[in-house]
Amino acid sequence: MTRRKVFEEVDRRVETDSVVTKVASFEVNRPVLIWFAIVLSLTLMTIIVGGITRLTDSGLSITEWKPVTGMIPPFNESGWQTEFAKYRETAEFINQNFAMTMAEFRTIYWWEWAHRMMGRAVGIAWLFGFVWFILSKQLTGHSTRRAAAVGGLIAVQGVVGWWMVASGLTKTALDVAPYRLAIHLGLALVIAGLTFWEILLLNRPRHELFQARRSRNRRLDQAAGWMIALLLLQLLAGALVAGHDAGAYFPTWPLMNGEFLPSDSFNDMPWPINFIGNPALVHFNHRILGYLTLVAAIYLWAISRRSGLRTVMNVCNWLLFTTFVQMGLGIATTLTAAQPAAALIHQVTAIILFHVALWLRYEARFPRRMIR
Repeated sequence: MTRRKVFEEVDRRVETDSVVTKVASFEVNRPVLIWFAIVLSLTLMTIIVGGITRLTDSGLSITEWKPVTGMIPPFNESGWQTEFAKYRETAEFINQNFAMTMAEFRTIYWWEWAHRMMGRAVGIAWLFGFVWFILSKQLTGHSTRRAAAVGGLIAVQGVVGWWMVASGLTKTALDVAPYRLAIHLGLALVIAGLTFWEILLLNRPRHELFQARRSRNRRLDQAAGWMIALLLLQLLAGALVAGHDAGAYFPTWPLMNGEFLPSDSFNDMPWPINFIGNPALVHFNHRILGYLTLVAAIYLWAISRRSGLRTVMNVCNWLLFTTFVQMGLGIATTLTAAQPAAALIHQVTAIILFHVALWLRYEARFPRRMIR
């Protein structure tokens, strides 16, 4: 057994039982950091492609779930005819897209295929990285558990994705169930959020994080946590709006077709179902949550001025700026009756805002020694 001095350099390599290890608490593990960044990038790209898939009504173009063989698209005319024949049996085609040509079908097919392939890419990137870093002993205890949690959620997401698509393949459905769409998006955001949080943690040595935690700004930390929850709720509400195509029903602002609260907001029975199933109430809730988000961003910006921490104040500046931009985009999306380009930009900005809020909580919980 190697004898060690009482005082020694803590950041050097230490040899124990012929295994060379790093003192993880005092280092930044760049390979693991890059791996998480790749998983996050692929996840965000999958969410964006998923948004395009929804906006182009492409989600039901592939009527089967084949995790392995489904990766191979049609390569000849016979294959395309087979896939098109399956789609022609759906209620969406029979009642809505009955005049669709083969060329139009190929367009929606490729969007859905790309979305599914991106989802598989996320899972493959996570799996190969996880196995490699476990075998090479580069993952610490905490990172191992968090990485395993992300991997578990990715696997669940694949099942939820098909559960969502299956809801639109019934004999009467023209689209997927909006609440399942919201769950699918919400789970993707949780995966992205956990991965982004791990990237933030890995970007600084652990001993530095422990020291910074002692001087965390509890008020900002808690407020940022509530902001994250509010944004997640708002994003779920946005998914419900998209699922119901509710944006096209009320292309006016600030009132909704002349009313503050549409008169048919509680027409469905039992009445609680209106919160997820009534386009009028779903759209109204999305607007109200948007106003609350702006108030919360202003509040966070105001209390950040008292922190004296430059990084925290800078992040709050970005949070407030992005919130104003997002609100403007939301109004523009409404006034254009949710045209695809406006709706997609609105969704992308919402995802950016969500991650800025996560970044703010990180900076409030692990403040840097940067005084204004």
